[in-house]
Amino acid sequence: MSTYLVTGTAGFIGYHLALRLLKQGVDVVGFDIVNDYYDVQLKRDRLAQLHDFDNFTLVESDLADQAAVNDVFRKYDFDRVVHLAAQAGVRYSLENPHAYVTSNVVAFMNVLEACRHANSPHLTYASSSSVYGGCTQMPFSVHDRVDHPLSLYAATKKGNELTAHTYSHLYGLPTTGLRFFTVYGPWGRPDMALFLFTKAILAGEPINVFNHGKMRRDFTYIDDIVEGVHRVSEQIAQPNPNWNSDAPDPATSQAPYRVFNIGNSQPVELGHFIEVIENAIGIKAVKNMMPMQPGDVPATYADVDALVEAVGFQPETSIETGVKRFVDWYRAYYQV
Repeated sequence: MSTYLVTGTAGFIGYHLALRLLKQGVDVVGFDIVNDYYDVQLKRDRLAQLHDFDNFTLVESDLADQAAVNDVFRKYDFDRVVHLAAQAGVRYSLENPHAYVTSNVVAFMNVLEACRHANSPHLTYASSSSVYGGCTQMPFSVHDRVDHPLSLYAATKKGNELTAHTYSHLYGLPTTGLRFFTVYGPWGRPDMALFLFTKAILAGEPINVFNHGKMRRDFTYIDDIVEGVHRVSEQIAQPNPNWNSDAPDPATSQAPYRVFNIGNSQPVELGHFIEVIENAIGIKAVKNMMPMQPGDVPATYADVDALVEAVGFQPETSIETGVKRFVDWYRAYYQV
């Protein structure tokens, strides 16, 4: 019987991963501050389902509190650590930058230090497609350099990757970063486009369509994300024996360090995405066409060849299937 630490278990991805592991009989220790960045009741309702399992334990505390993190690692012997907790959102990082330093930099350092001293077998952590920033060559490859973030959120995620590599190099801590590409699905975040659009359309309210609907996103369904996270966490990062310091590969290292993209590899234009939502709901949207917002990028598109080669998995849920599942959940949860 293995024991996982999953941080961010009240969050969207953390909840789904924990639920998957619990159903498999894995002991899960969840760690979450349950903050009010968005609807706390939604988070509590996620946690309520996890508490139905005897093999789930919740630590409700702040990862930025080093003593609280260390206490958890002293109490439990973790076979795997999956760090999904973070302050999310590109636009919010323009309004409240200090929240990102606390939640994404300080907290990550506390997790790394705890893993180091506990000799954790493997740390898997959430990075983001946002790290590609000013890159325009598509599809985005983990073997490309990513040195031009366009938001503080992206910069903190790139910083996580750099810090993880340092710990893999100095202390032999195996680390794997996963660059998520626009995750969506049931129990999703209320600040994400699918949630916002569905809520507004059902209420007969207009939706704001940025970049006049010309944005393209590599929407990735939550079940695919969870499958990828689980497979990667079970495969401990190893040094790349062919790594060449004269031509360094950013995705691997002489240290036990890996970075993977996890996306659907089928970018969808925002205008079409809205049509899919309209079809699933059965109502046409009233659209406010808007310019692109600061910090946003016009397109994301994942090259997942490295992920496929490493763990034999590629996300494949169609946007039509995933959106319908979300709309069905939304209507049931909010009784619309």
